[in-house]
Amino acid sequence: MLNNRPRHILSSDQFDREFLDYLYQLVNLIRRYDKSKEGLLYLKSLLPHVRAMLYFTQPSTRTFMSFHSACNILGVSTSEIRDSATSSEKKGESIEDSLRTFSSYVDLIVMRSTEAGLCERIAALLDNTPRPVPIINAGSGPDEHPTQALLDIYTLRRSFHGNQIDGKRICMVGDLKRGRTVRSLSKLLANYRDVAITFASPEAFRIEQDLRDCLTRRGVAFTETEDFEGAIRDADAIYMTRIQDEWDTGRESAAVDHSGFCLHLEHMRRIKPDCVIMHPLPRRDEIDPLIDSDPRAKYWRQERNGMWVRVALIMILMGVDHQVMLPDKSVATS
Repeated sequence: MLNNRPRHILSSDQFDREFLDYLYQLVNLIRRYDKSKEGLLYLKSLLPHVRAMLYFTQPSTRTFMSFHSACNILGVSTSEIRDSATSSEKKGESIEDSLRTFSSYVDLIVMRSTEAGLCERIAALLDNTPRPVPIINAGSGPDEHPTQALLDIYTLRRSFHGNQIDGKRICMVGDLKRGRTVRSLSKLLANYRDVAITFASPEAFRIEQDLRDCLTRRGVAFTETEDFEGAIRDADAIYMTRIQDEWDTGRESAAVDHSGFCLHLEHMRRIKPDCVIMHPLPRRDEIDPLIDSDPRAKYWRQERNGMWVRVALIMILMGVDHQVMLPDKSVATS
């Protein structure tokens, strides 16, 4: 059982090794319930009294659908805002007033926004109201995507021999400057021993200084390089990302040649035979679809893992995780 139960899910910085190990164990147990009708009905019986708001004002496919599906698995009823223009924000209402209004009707708010720091601001606001509902950050500007990072850690553990991340070399590729998944995952990797990170990107897309400072402070070995082929050769996992041109202020992304940072079928002969290939998706041309059938390609499994990790996070916030941690639950099949 967790010693320090989170009130909100806001940032990768809030999680320690104890939480990550607990989440891994919890998700594995939850997945056992998926193997039978009785198990799924049991999960659906856990939170039918809970209402959730999915406030997704930034475009999303996987994150929205996985949270929606996670709520459905647990019996949570959902309402949604997919465009702030359909709410009273269109009339000039502040986003703070809008979210406080939503908190009057629901027990949980899952938020995805282009505005950095918004989730933390709303969580602090609601914590000082008579109805302080939990907030889950489902993507906050270019700075954080903690639930993606949590599912990435889960996928890495499931994919590595011995289910261990300690001592592994992780290569992150692409637009590392504006990739919030890279930022969040890098911070979580700092919880593991002797992990080394290689950041491979064009010069224009190198990581920001604050991430360098964070990794240095936490004693994580990392290197930055433009040698993509050299970086992937020694990697235990390759984390590919797309160019984040939605954050362009002009057309600066188009001026950067990133063609040398794409994974092609020919590269598969040069990487480790047990290397794990991941991608937070959506992809463009940075991974050849012909690689999808390679057993080292884990990104479609990674996507499905996201649903189960988010089931676990909702259970933890709602305080029902102990109801699947009990070893005598007969509905969970081996």
